[in-house]
Amino acid sequence: MVEFTRRNLLASSTAAALGPGVIGSVGAAGRPDEHDTPEAPYVNGRLKRFATTAKGAEVTGPFVFETGEVLFSVQHPSRDNPAPFDRAGVGVVEGFSFAFDGSNDDFQEVEPPLTNAERGRVKSAAGEFVYLVTEGEEINGGTERWGHPQTLDGTDVADLVGESYEGVGYNPDMNVFVATDDAGAEGYLFTNNETTPGCITRTPISRGGAGSWEANLEDAMELENTDAFRAVGGTRINCYGDLSPWETPLSAEEEYGHPRVNGLVTVSDIVEAGSGVGLRGGSEFFNRPNVGAVEASLEDTFGDDAWTPMGLWSNTGVEKLAYYLGAKPIDRTDGENTSTPIGDVFPNRYRYGKIVEVTEPTAAEPVPVKHHVFGRAAWECPDVLPDERTVYLASDGGAKGIYKFVAEEPIPNYDDRMDVRGTLYAMKAAEIGEGTVGETDLDVEWLELGTASNAEVESWIADYDDVTQVDYLETHAETDWEDDLDAALAEADETVAIEGNRDYITDEEIVEWANQYDERGPDGVDEVLRRVPFLETRAAAKEIGASVEFNKAEGIDSIDDAEPGDYVYFGISSLGGYMTDDRGELRFDEVDTGVVYRARLDEAYDVSRLEPVIVGPNASDPGSLQDVSLVNVDNVSVMDDGRVLCCEDKGTFGRSYPNDAMWVYQPPATLRVGSLALAYDATGTVELTTSALPDGLAGGRVTVTVSHADIAAIADASYVDELALTADPVVASDGSAVEFRFADIEDAVEPGAGETTLASIELESVETGSTDLTIETHAFDDDAGAPIEPDSKPGVVVVGPPPIGDGPGGDAPTDPDGDGKFEDVNGNGRLDYDDVVTLFSHLEDDAVELDPEAFDFNENGRIDYDDVDALYDEL
Repeated sequence: MVEFTRRNLLASSTAAALGPGVIGSVGAAGRPDEHDTPEAPYVNGRLKRFATTAKGAEVTGPFVFETGEVLFSVQHPSRDNPAPFDRAGVGVVEGFSFAFDGSNDDFQEVEPPLTNAERGRVKSAAGEFVYLVTEGEEINGGTERWGHPQTLDGTDVADLVGESYEGVGYNPDMNVFVATDDAGAEGYLFTNNETTPGCITRTPISRGGAGSWEANLEDAMELENTDAFRAVGGTRINCYGDLSPWETPLSAEEEYGHPRVNGLVTVSDIVEAGSGVGLRGGSEFFNRPNVGAVEASLEDTFGDDAWTPMGLWSNTGVEKLAYYLGAKPIDRTDGENTSTPIGDVFPNRYRYGKIVEVTEPTAAEPVPVKHHVFGRAAWECPDVLPDERTVYLASDGGAKGIYKFVAEEPIPNYDDRMDVRGTLYAMKAAEIGEGTVGETDLDVEWLELGTASNAEVESWIADYDDVTQVDYLETHAETDWEDDLDAALAEADETVAIEGNRDYITDEEIVEWANQYDERGPDGVDEVLRRVPFLETRAAAKEIGASVEFNKAEGIDSIDDAEPGDYVYFGISSLGGYMTDDRGELRFDEVDTGVVYRARLDEAYDVSRLEPVIVGPNASDPGSLQDVSLVNVDNVSVMDDGRVLCCEDKGTFGRSYPNDAMWVYQPPATLRVGSLALAYDATGTVELTTSALPDGLAGGRVTVTVSHADIAAIADASYVDELALTADPVVASDGSAVEFRFADIEDAVEPGAGETTLASIELESVETGSTDLTIETHAFDDDAGAPIEPDSKPGVVVVGPPPIGDGPGGDAPTDPDGDGKFEDVNGNGRLDYDDVVTLFSHLEDDAVELDPEAFDFNENGRIDYDDVDALYDEL
C-alpha cells in the first residue's frame, strides 16, 4: 500500500491550461503595476489611436491589405456632417501602410478631433481617408443601388409602399478582399450591410497607376438580389465577418430576434411554471402578423404582468423579407403596416442567424452556403483557424453565448459544403480569483451540444418552410381570423404567451432533449431531437448550463496563420448586464465601456482560458474618462504582425470628443514556460518561449523555478540549436531552478516573429501533487540595446497518482480523456472493464481514498462505491 497526500499548490496557474491528463486548483494570475498607457484603467501592452471617424459613425469592417494599407466602413454617420461624410460608405487610408514589424512606432498617434470641422470627417494618424463607394450609389449598369436589396420584381426595398425602412445602405460593416491577380492589386471587395433583407455587396476594386485604390461601380453587384441567395431564404442583418483561410467571405447574420426566452430564463423554467407569461422571447412571435404590435396586445391581455419579449424589435418588419422572397404585398392603408396575415410565402425563422459562406466568390454569380452546423444566434462574426476545422463564434447583445464548431475534416476538403459535418460547443466560463476585472481571468470549458452535417440540419429546417402568418392564427386561435381578425390575434397572442408557438420546435421538445442529454449524452438523444441544439442554439445551451450571460460579445479574431501558442482575441463591448448581476456564474464589477480578452491556442487550436488585456473606463468613475482610453470595442482584427485593430461603437462616455476611434493594440513582449502533466515516477519536457518582440532579441539572463521541488524537480535543460552563443544552463542541486544566459547573435528571434522557443527543461516527478513553474527575468534586451520588460507567463506541473494495486507492470493510472479524472485506473493506457474491477478492489486503499480529485467520478466530493458505478457507466 502506498501512502500519499495530494497537494493543491497552484497560485498563478490553472490545470485547465494543461490539456489532457491534468488536475489541480486554480488562482488569479498577477498583473503588472505599471503599463505603457497608465491613463487607461488597464492595458497590458501599448495602445495608440490611429483614426477617428465622422461624428455619429461607428468604425466597422476593418481590413488590412497585404501591402499594409487599411480599409474600413463609416457606419451610420450624422446627416449633419459635411459631404461626403454625411453618407455611409467604405474607404481606404491613402498614403500610409502598416510596417508589419509588430511595433506601434510606425505612426504618430492622431490627436482627438477638437473642432466641429474635425469632428465632421474621418481623421487618421497618417495619410488621408478616401471613400471608395457610398450608400445608394448606382451600380451594376444602373440596375441596382449600392447596399440596397430588391424584391423579385426589382423594387428597391427602400421604396416599398407603406414600408418604413429608414437607413437602407446606411449600415455597412464587414469588408473582405478577394484578389483576382497574383500581385493583389485587383479583386473584389465584399461588404455587409445590416439590413432586412440582408445585404452583401461585391464591388470590383483595383490599385490604379497612381497607387490609389479605385472602385468599379459599373460592375458591382448586390449578391442578395440573385436567385442563388433567394434560394437559401436570403439573409438578415449581415454584420461583421471574416475571410476564410481558403479565401471565401464569411458573413455573419446578426439575428437579434432569435431568443425564445428572456434573459437567463430556461425553457425548463417555463415548463415547470406552466406558463411563459413574462418569460418568452421575441422569436416565439416571429410569424405573428405585424409583430411590432405584440407588446400592446400583451399589455391589453396581461396588464401588470405584461413584458417586452427579448429581441422582439428585431422581428418587426419581417414582411419586407417575405416580399423579397416573392410574397404578394398586403395592401397598406395610409402608409401603416396592417395585421392582415401573409399566407403564400413567408420566411422560415430557422434559416436566419447563420454564418453565410460566399463560395465561388469570383464567379459571375457567387453561391451562398449557410453553415447551419455552426448554430443559430445573433452572430457578430466568426473566426476560422488555420486548421480549417475550428471556428470560434461570438453572439452580440445581452445574455448571449460564445460558441465553437469543430469540423470532422478541413472544411474546404468537402466537395459539397452541405456535407460539412462536425460538433457544436457552447462555452461555460468561470471567474478565476476575486480581483478586479483586469485581474480576473476566465476558465473555459466547452460543452458539447451535438454533431450533425449541414445537409442534416437543412432537412430539419425544411420541415418548417411552409409556416406562414396565417398559421400563427389558425394554430393558436379558435376564432376564425377572417371573421374577426382582432379577436383572433388577441387570442393567439395569449395562447403563444402561455403555451408557446406550436408552429415551431416546442418547449416540451427542448426539455426532453435536455433530459435525454443528461441521461445519455449528446450523441444518445432521439433522432427527432437532434435538431434542437442547431435550431434553438441559445435555448439548448442554457438548458445544459453553458454561460449564456455574455453582454455584447462583438469582436473575435486571430492572426491569419495562427499556430499553437498564438492568441484569439475576444471583444466584449460592454461588460455589464447578466455578467455583473447576482445571477448565473459570472458576477463581475461592471465595466460599461468593455474589455478585450485574449485566449492562447493549444496544440488542437482549443482555448481554455480568457485573459483580459484591455479594460475600459467607467462612466460612473469620472477620473477614468480619459481621451486615451479604448471604449466600447466592437470589431477586432489581428494584423499579420500580431497587433490588433480595435474599433469603437458609440464612444462618448465623457471624452473631449464624441467620435468613435480605431485603436492599434500592441501586445506585450512575453516569456512563457510550458505546463506539463507527469505520470507518477516519470519525466517530461516543457519549453521556454518568447513572443511579441518587434525589435528582436539581443540576449538575456532568465531563471525558471519550480515552486515545490519535492513534487517535481528539474533534471536537465538545453537551448535550441539556433541560439549560437550560450552559457551552459545552471541547474540547482535540488532541482528547484535553472538559469539560462544567452546572446542571439544569429537572429534566431526575428523582429515581429510569433512564439519562438529558446530552451527546453526536463522535469522528473517526485511525489503526487501540483507545483508552479515561475520565471524571473534578470536581463532581456532587444537588438537596439534597449531593455525589454516581458510579461512572464508561468506554467504548472501536475504529477498523477501512483500505481493502484497490482496494475499491469505496476503502471500508474492515466487520464485518457483529459478531464482531470484518472479513468485508466490500472495504468494500461485505456479505459476498460478491468479499471472498474481495480477501483472496486482497492476503493478503501489510501492511494484511492486520499485522492478524490483523481477518482471521484460521481463528483460528490468524496470516494464511495457510486464512483465505481460512475466509472462503469463511462464504459
